[in-house]
Amino acid sequence: MHRNTQHLAIGRLPTNDSFPPSTRPRSRSRASTASTASAEERLQWRSHPNVATPHPDPTDENPFEDPGLALASPQVSRCEERAREGDEALGTNVQQQLACEEEEKEYHGPESERNNSSNASEKSHEPNQPDARTQAPVVSRGTTRQSVRDARDAEAHEKRKKLSFRERIRHFTWTWFCLTMATGGIANVLYTVPFRFRGIYALGCIFFILNMVLFLFNVTMISCRFYFYPRTFKASFLHPTESLFIPAAIVSFGIIFINISQYGVNEAGVGPWLQQVMIGLFWMDCGLAICFSIGIYLLMWSTTTFTISQMTPIWIFPAYPLLIIGPHAGNLAPKVQDPEIALTIILTGFVIQGIGFLVSLMIYAAFIYRLMTQKLPKESLRPGMFISVGPSGFTIAGIIMMGQQLPEVVPADFMGEANGELAGKVGMICANFVGLWLWGLALWFFFVSVGAHYSCARRGKMDFAMTWYSFIFPNTALTTSTFAIARALNGTRSIEYIGCAMTIALVCMWFFVIIMNIRAVVIRQILWPEKQEDRTEGGWKQQSAEEQQRRQRERELVDGGESTRGRAWSRARTLHRRERIAGVGGEEVVVVTPVPVPVLERSQTDAMVGRKRQWSFVRR
Repeated sequence: MHRNTQHLAIGRLPTNDSFPPSTRPRSRSRASTASTASAEERLQWRSHPNVATPHPDPTDENPFEDPGLALASPQVSRCEERAREGDEALGTNVQQQLACEEEEKEYHGPESERNNSSNASEKSHEPNQPDARTQAPVVSRGTTRQSVRDARDAEAHEKRKKLSFRERIRHFTWTWFCLTMATGGIANVLYTVPFRFRGIYALGCIFFILNMVLFLFNVTMISCRFYFYPRTFKASFLHPTESLFIPAAIVSFGIIFINISQYGVNEAGVGPWLQQVMIGLFWMDCGLAICFSIGIYLLMWSTTTFTISQMTPIWIFPAYPLLIIGPHAGNLAPKVQDPEIALTIILTGFVIQGIGFLVSLMIYAAFIYRLMTQKLPKESLRPGMFISVGPSGFTIAGIIMMGQQLPEVVPADFMGEANGELAGKVGMICANFVGLWLWGLALWFFFVSVGAHYSCARRGKMDFAMTWYSFIFPNTALTTSTFAIARALNGTRSIEYIGCAMTIALVCMWFFVIIMNIRAVVIRQILWPEKQEDRTEGGWKQQSAEEQQRRQRERELVDGGESTRGRAWSRARTLHRRERIAGVGGEEVVVVTPVPVPVLERSQTDAMVGRKRQWSFVRR
C-alpha cells in the first residue's frame, strides 16, 4: 500500500498511546529516553502506517521494533553505511537518520519550478489552515534512491545549460527572415521620404546593402540547420507555427528586388542591362509569390487543425508575398523605357495585389471574431497584431504609385477607341480614392495594435521573440502609404510631416529591436530548445524515426494483430524446401521444410542505415 495516497491530519504529534499495541514483544532500547524522546516521536510520526493511512493493517509489523527499517533502501548510501556499523540502539539510529536528512540536498529543477514550489509552500502556511507537514507525513524509506535520481536530473539540467554552436543552429527558424524584411523595409521608407537632404540616399544604400548581407547570413544559417539535422526541413513545413513564416524568405527576396529597383535601376553608372534583369526578376517574383502563398495555405489546411482561439494575424503571413507585388510594380514601372512592358507590369501588379488584399480581408473577419469571443492574444503573441497593418499599407502604396503611372503608359486606344487618356486619368483618380479609404483602415488597425500593448508596457516585462520585428516591417508599409497619400493630395505638408515622424520612430525601433535580438541570443531566449517557433505546441511534436516505427507497430496491433504487409513480409522471409522421401508401401511423399532467411543483427542494420543516410559528394 502506498503511504502517500491518503493523509490523516492530526493537530498534535502522536504518542505511544496513540498506536495500537503490537503482538510482537517489544525490544528494550539502550538509548536514553530523555535524549531521544523528540527524535523517536519524529520517527514515529514519519514512518508509522497508522499515521500514513487511516485504516492500518494490524497484521503488519511494528516499525518501531526494527531499528534499521527507516533506513532501508535498495541502494547503499553514506547514511546506510553508518547505520549498519555495529548493533546500535534505536535512539542512535534516529539521530543518525535525522542528521543525514539534513545533509541531503535535493535538486528542485528550473527556477520556474522553484518559484511554483515556494508559492505552494506559502499557501500552505496561511492562517486557519493546518500545516502541510502535519497532513503529509514523509516516509523516509527510499530517500537515498530519490536523492540519486535528483542528482541525475541536476546533472542533465546542467548539460542543458551548455549547448554547442551546432546544437543551437538546430533552432534557427524561418522567423529570422523577419529581420531582413524589417531592414529592407527601412531602406524602402528612406527612399520615399519627400524631404531629401544630403546623405539620405547614402543612408538608404547602407540599409539596402546590410539587408543583402543579413539575407545571405540567414540563408547560410538555415541551410546549416537543414544539413546537420535533415529531419527539421520537413518538420518546419508541418509545424503549425513555423510553417506560417516560410513566406518570410520570399518576402525578403521581394524586398531586395524593390530596393534594387529603387537604388540601382537607371542610376548613374548603371547600364540598361540591370533594367532588363529586373524585368525578368519581377516575373520570377510574381511566380514565387503565387506558388508559395497557395502552397503554404494548402499545406496548412491539409495537415493542421486550428481553432478560433488560436487565431492571430500571423495567419495573413502566407499572403504577404502577394502584397508586395504592387509596390514592386509601382517602383519598377516608372523606370522601364518601353511603355507596353510598363503597362503589363502595372496591370499584373493590380491583379496580384488585389488577390493578396482580398485574401487578407477575409482573414481580417476571422481575426475580429476571435477578438470578440476570446479577448486579446497572450502577451508573447501581441506583436503579431501589427501584421494586420501591412495588407492595407502595402495595397495603398502599390495602387497609388501604379495609378499615378497609368496616364503615361496607356496607349490611345486603351479600353476603347480614343479612351486611353481618359482611362488613365480615371484609373489614377480611382486609385487615389481607394488608397485614401484604405489608409483609414490601416490607421485603425495600427492604433488597435498599439493599445493592445498597453498592459505589456505598464508591466515592463515582455520576453523577446522574432515576432518583435512586426513592430517595424508592417509599419514601414503604413509609412510609405502615408507618403503616397500626401503625394496623391498634391503634397500635403501635414501628412508628410506625420510620415517623417513615423520614419524617425521606425529607425529608432529598428536599432532597439536589433539590440534586444542580440541580447536574447546571449541570454538564451532564442536559439534554444522550446524557446522559438519550433517548440512543441498544440499537440505537435517532432518524432524520430524510431518513434514513428513504434507508433506504426502499435496501430497495427490495435487493428487486429499483424498487418497485411507484416504477414507478407513474414512469408517472404521463410523459404520452403521440398524433399521426396520413401513412404509406406514404396510411395514417394513430398515433405516441405521451411528454411528461414538469415536475419541481420541490429548492429549490422544500424551500420547499413548509417551508410545510407550519409551524404556523399564523391563522384562514382
